[in-house]
Amino acid sequence: MGEIEDAIERADREAFTREPPKTLKGQIGYLLKQLGSAKAVAAELGVTADSVNRYRRGARKHARADVAAKIDDAVRQRWQPLVRKRRQRQAAGTGGITVETRARFGYTAPVGTTDDGRFRRLTVHLPPAYAQRLFDARTQGASDRQMRDIVAEGLQEVYFKDGGSRAAHLEVAINGIDYFGVSF
Repeated sequence: MGEIEDAIERADREAFTREPPKTLKGQIGYLLKQLGSAKAVAAELGVTADSVNRYRRGARKHARADVAAKIDDAVRQRWQPLVRKRRQRQAAGTGGITVETRARFGYTAPVGTTDDGRFRRLTVHLPPAYAQRLFDARTQGASDRQMRDIVAEGLQEVYFKDGGSRAAHLEVAINGIDYFGVSF
C-alpha cells in the first residue's frame, strides 16, 4: 500500500463504533466467520490450517509477533464494513475530506517549470467530488501515483488556485510525501 491508501485505511479505522476482538481466539473466530474455513484463514495469514485450529481451540495462547500482526491487520481490514461504507458515502456525497500533509510540491506555470519545489505543510478540506474520485480509485486498485495525482489536483484547485481566483495556469504535482493524513 502507498501513503495515501494507508491514510484512508487509518481514517476508516477511526470510524469503528465497536472495538475489534483483542484476544487471539476471538480474532481467529472472527476471521473464520469471514473467510469460511481454517484453510482460507491460513492462506491469508501465511500459516498452516493446523495452526489456525490450535489458535481457535485455545491450544496456542500466543502467536509469533509477525503472525499476530498479520492477524490483527486482517481483522481490522474486515471489521465493520458497513460503518466504513456509510462514512465514505457521506464524505463523497456531502462532507468531503480533509487532507493534512507535509509534501514536496512541484509546479508548472507559464513562466517556467520546477519539479524541485519546497516542502509545504498543508491542511486543506477538499470537496466531495475529490473524495469520491479517491475512493473510486482505491476500489479499482489504482496506484499510489494515480491517487497522488487526484490529491494534487484537489490541492491545486482549492489551495493553490483558491477556487479559480488566482494562478489560473498553474499545475501542481506531489513529488515527495513526508507525512500524509486524511479525515472524513
